[in-house]
Amino acid sequence: MKYLKRYDSDSEKFYFGYEPNSKAEADFVEVGMELKSSPLKTLKGGEYRSKERLVLNIINYLEVHKEDFENSSFWKKNTHLLLIFYLHDKDKDLLDYLIKLVDDWKYSNQDLQIIKNDWETIKQKIKDGKAHELSEGDTFYLGACTKGSTAEKSLRDQPFNSLKAKQRAYSLKQGYVNHIIANIAQEEQATYGKIFKKPIIFEDLPTIEEIVISKFEPFYGKTSNEIELDFKIDLNKKAKSYFANLTKAILGIGLNKKIEEFEKADIQVKTVRLKENNLPKEDISFPTFKYEEIINLGWGESDFKYILEQKFFFVFYQFENDNLLLKKVKFWNMPYSDVIEAKKVWDNTVQNIEQGEIVKEISDRGIRKTYFPKKASNRISYVRPHAKDKNDCYPLPVKDKLTNLAEYTKHCFWLNASYVRDEIYLK
Repeated sequence: MKYLKRYDSDSEKFYFGYEPNSKAEADFVEVGMELKSSPLKTLKGGEYRSKERLVLNIINYLEVHKEDFENSSFWKKNTHLLLIFYLHDKDKDLLDYLIKLVDDWKYSNQDLQIIKNDWETIKQKIKDGKAHELSEGDTFYLGACTKGSTAEKSLRDQPFNSLKAKQRAYSLKQGYVNHIIANIAQEEQATYGKIFKKPIIFEDLPTIEEIVISKFEPFYGKTSNEIELDFKIDLNKKAKSYFANLTKAILGIGLNKKIEEFEKADIQVKTVRLKENNLPKEDISFPTFKYEEIINLGWGESDFKYILEQKFFFVFYQFENDNLLLKKVKFWNMPYSDVIEAKKVWDNTVQNIEQGEIVKEISDRGIRKTYFPKKASNRISYVRPHAKDKNDCYPLPVKDKLTNLAEYTKHCFWLNASYVRDEIYLK
């Protein structure tokens, strides 16, 4: 994040002609506009997407619990944003980055209501003495991201607990920044469908969670076939997109569209099929990790931590004879204590790779057993292959000591089925 901070500073100093500062009010106080710059990446089709979340101002734990949203430091500083998006290029000097998009941004009334609810969620967690447990998965559009060079240097006092908390800043989630970019670039919006097709009165249903759940509740106890009949659709049950399309139908989203509100909030949708004993039929897999990359990232920058701290939307179906019945849906993000426990799996995995201790033994049938954390070693997560076959590999940074292999079958982190049952479905 160092280059981003410096780019903001350079924009302030060399283009707008004022010294960088950390004032509580907006940068251009006369018009109430805050300057922010953020890096872009280019997709294969030429569209621009955000490279990361957009970091705003620091959260002052000692003051925020005294504030109301309308007079908060967040709102005073970020009501109106002047956004500069540039193409990040590691081979260029910062001042030579190409600026691709520039525009101002104000939040729509509906987005603002969700952001206000997010701000209240962050404030309440601080008032509860849980600033050290803040997670980006707590909220939808407005996150509380960590900010600081090292854990020790970024620790701050909080008002209702003697434990110090990591320094955090308000941030717009990467998905929401992509929404801003698409609007500024005037990209085609036909690929997105809205859950809220007209303004919602949030006083009646105060949170996005309740609004979404209310759409699913009438279908609890119905089979997937009955839900199809209700919506007069005929889906291919063998298609990988079957349950995703069923979810879209219930939410009133076109089957060929993405869910705009979920995309903005970086929500991970997971459909889980439960056996009759409530145990999921399968463990939940995450994307494969690259051996050479995972050892060069600290825990704070790791993909695994980022995934665990996201908000999830679980849709649970249960087998009853040959039918699948919709049982419940749930928004969920992993508790702080569980993230810390899952970190042990990540730590052990990184250590195995760094030390070249991948293969523990090879059976008489040629089956390779690894040192990677097993399901029995951690109640939350473990590591196992996630590849087409054993020849579907990533390079190793250190050759495996037993086999002398310079590459190894792709692996990923998995969420234990028993954890999903006990900590998500049954709670």
